[in-house]
Amino acid sequence: MISLDLSGRKVLVTGGASGIGFATAAMFARNGATVSINYLPSDAAAKEAVNRLRSKGFEVLDAPGDVSDADDARSCVSRAIDEMGGLDFLINNAGTAATRRPIPFSDLDAMTEALWIKVLSTNLIGPFRCSQAASAALKMSKGAIVNTASVAGLGLRGSSIAYAASKAGLINLTKSLAAALAPDVRVNAVAPGLISTDWIADWPEQRKESAAERALLGRIGYPEEVATAIFFLASAATFVTGQTLTIDGGSL
Repeated sequence: MISLDLSGRKVLVTGGASGIGFATAAMFARNGATVSINYLPSDAAAKEAVNRLRSKGFEVLDAPGDVSDADDARSCVSRAIDEMGGLDFLINNAGTAATRRPIPFSDLDAMTEALWIKVLSTNLIGPFRCSQAASAALKMSKGAIVNTASVAGLGLRGSSIAYAASKAGLINLTKSLAAALAPDVRVNAVAPGLISTDWIADWPEQRKESAAERALLGRIGYPEEVATAIFFLASAATFVTGQTLTIDGGSL
């Protein structure tokens, strides 16, 4: 596990109250950073997650807001920057599949307008909104952005056509933002494979085992393993920008 002294550094993690986002927020907090955790205002469990980190003595702030809403996303970022007194790292992790179970690509009728709008507004436009709102503060700090994409955006099947398209767009957006914000701000992404989060908690064991068998490492990944890569790209990979790092255990 990477260890750096990030005392005095400020981080905003969207979708930071569970799964990969929570593991990432915890990693930055353990290394001394002040962390604002974004979550949906309607998420009753999020406050408990934030308090778990605070109980360990970490400096963690609440940053409720919905990145799929333009005004809410921008005001959430602005408030976090004001409360922390600046921003060094933006982790665009908030995302949605908008479904509890994968939708076969052949089921075009399931790709409703409402589903497309929800997925794209959260997974693709949301990171742009947050990056746009944070750009001035990040330029001032010579900071970094890390986006959470997916192997679905690299041509592998995701939870739906809409989800795969949104993550492919996010990978492209990562390169575009890296060019737009250079040389002051580095922008990278991670593309996780199947990770042990709440989204797969109720999957049949046979399905999880089948997914694990397709990975060279023979298992499903953990949120902390993705968080380590995010942490590295944000804080340590100072000559890396415009890149997407695949984290899938060598899936075939």
